[in-house]
Amino acid sequence: MIFSERYMENVSLKLTSHLKDTFTDDEFYEFCQMNRELKFERDKSGNILLRALTGGKTGRRNTKIISRLDAWAEQAGSGLVFDSSTGFKLPNQSFRSPRASWISFSTWNKLTEQEKEKYPPICPEFVVELMSDSDSLKEAKKKMEEYMENGCQLAWLIFPNTEEIYVYGKNKPIVIVKGFDKIISGNPVLIGFEFDTSVLK
Repeated sequence: MIFSERYMENVSLKLTSHLKDTFTDDEFYEFCQMNRELKFERDKSGNILLRALTGGKTGRRNTKIISRLDAWAEQAGSGLVFDSSTGFKLPNQSFRSPRASWISFSTWNKLTEQEKEKYPPICPEFVVELMSDSDSLKEAKKKMEEYMENGCQLAWLIFPNTEEIYVYGKNKPIVIVKGFDKIISGNPVLIGFEFDTSVLK
């Protein structure tokens, strides 16, 4: 493996063609478990992406998002919330770990217990990505498009520096919410979920 270009705040660890073709999902899972102090994703071409740890402000904002999403999910009883350490295998064979995500019980319960234990082979129905100073806007947008192409129904791409949120909906144009003084709705995917963006300031 050799270090290559930046991917958002990541470094891409490229594999030889032989290793890329023979590196199984179980081996990737074991590789990640053996390097728990690091965080990895894997793109659809098989390249391993090393994600940097978040800074204090990003971590605090992410906690605000997850705590409010989980509180709503507990009350709604319609699905499960996952944190930024959870990896998912998308239909296009990439492995992604969004900052926050939600999966309905009807979708989650279709998985086997073994699939739930490792990296669930599914794209969450709702995902959040939170930009940090070192992130690339171009790559972040490509990642959001990948989620939507692989079955995501609703996605939020959040830019704290400019106080903007890009809202992606299935078969809908992207909506940009400006200013962290708004309340944005999770409808119709997260029915009844409303997020007060002021907590991100």
